[in-house]
Amino acid sequence: MTKVGVILAGSGHKDGSEIHESVYTILALSKYKAEINIYAPDTKQKDVVNHFNGETVPESRNLLIEAARIARGKIKPLSEAKAENLDAIILPGGTGAAKNLSTFLEEGFAGTITPQLKELLFEMNKLGKPIGGICIFPVLLSLIFGEKGVNVTVGLDEKIGEEVQKIGAKNTPYPSSEIVVDEKLKIVTTPAFMNNAAFYEVFTGIEKLVKKVLELS
Repeated sequence: MTKVGVILAGSGHKDGSEIHESVYTILALSKYKAEINIYAPDTKQKDVVNHFNGETVPESRNLLIEAARIARGKIKPLSEAKAENLDAIILPGGTGAAKNLSTFLEEGFAGTITPQLKELLFEMNKLGKPIGGICIFPVLLSLIFGEKGVNVTVGLDEKIGEEVQKIGAKNTPYPSSEIVVDEKLKIVTTPAFMNNAAFYEVFTGIEKLVKKVLELS
C-alpha cells in the first residue's frame, strides 16, 4: 500500500488549509487505497480569521489542533514526517497554508518556505519520490524548485504565471479540472481555487492529481 503524507496547516482557507481541497485529497487517496498519513506543524498559527466576515480576531490557535478537525484526530506533528518513511507527499492549499508554511504573502516571490517543510520536500525530491501541490502550493513549490526549472500550473492568472517564470519555473495555464506533470522532478500540480472554479472542477483536478502521484510512487 502506497504511503502518502498529506501536509495541513490549520483549518479554513483564510487562516489554515483549504478544507475542501484537504477533504477531496483525503477522499481520493481513500478511493485509490493509499495509506494516508496526515501531518501539521505543532505551532501557533499566524492569525485567526472569522470566515463569515473576513475579519481578524484576537485569538490564538494551534495549527496541529485545528488541522485535527479535518483529520478526524488522526494526525501527527510535521516533525514526525520523514521522507524515508513515505512514498509521496501531497500539499493542499489555502491562504492560511501559505501564511503558516511560508513567507510568500509578506515577501512575494522573494519569500521562503518554512525550514522544516523545505527540508522534507528537498529530501523527497532527492529520493525521487513524487510531490503533489494544490492551489497556492504550485507557487510555493516554484520557490523551492524554480532553479531546477520545475513545470507547474498556477491557474489562469497571467500575472502570477509571469512571476513564477521569473524565478526559473515554467507555468502552464490550466483550468482547475486539469493537472500539470513534471515527469523529471515527479511534481504534479493543479490550480484548484486559484481559479474561480466550481467545486466539482476542483475535485476533478485533485482526483487526477492523486491518481498521478500514486502512479509515480
